[in-house]
Amino acid sequence: WRYTDLLATMYPGLTIQPNELYVDQGTIVTAAGSAAGLDMMLHLVRNDHGSRVANMVAQRMVIPPHREGGQSQYASRQLVSASDGPISNLMDWIRSDLQRPHTIKEMASRAALSTRTLHRSFMESTGLTPYDWLLGERIAYAKELLESSKLRLNEVVDRAGFGSEESFRRHFRNLVGISPSSYRKQFARA
Repeated sequence: WRYTDLLATMYPGLTIQPNELYVDQGTIVTAAGSAAGLDMMLHLVRNDHGSRVANMVAQRMVIPPHREGGQSQYASRQLVSASDGPISNLMDWIRSDLQRPHTIKEMASRAALSTRTLHRSFMESTGLTPYDWLLGERIAYAKELLESSKLRLNEVVDRAGFGSEESFRRHFRNLVGISPSSYRKQFARA
């Protein structure tokens, strides 16, 4: 990003997208820098081999598993460590059963925290509210199901813990940028 102005001057025929981590235009994929190159690499792995393999690669490299290409380079989530005790344990418990409603009150009780302390602890650990984190986990799981299964949309909605298809479609489009059906067409493994 440091050289976007110079790049635009040297190659006036290019459309420079300075606020994006990586740009994928089919046969040409570019990244904004070295860290963004890792995001781009995971994007390519995800396209070719699905989210499960990309997540395994990210875990092996100890980097966040997915940042959208249009996301700012400075918007990465913090990773939760084992020292975050009750929050880390709560996250593992929630991930093991995303189909449940998981209310904030229930989460706080499970972590043996007040709702206020839960909220504060989540913000400190992840940079997200408990609700936003849960929504992100549900969307990530739904993406994996859309990529790797032939489940009907209502089954994906149910397994990912969304109350209705309408709610799921709205949240999916807001977070992913495309509809669930478009996502499946683009990323489903044959």
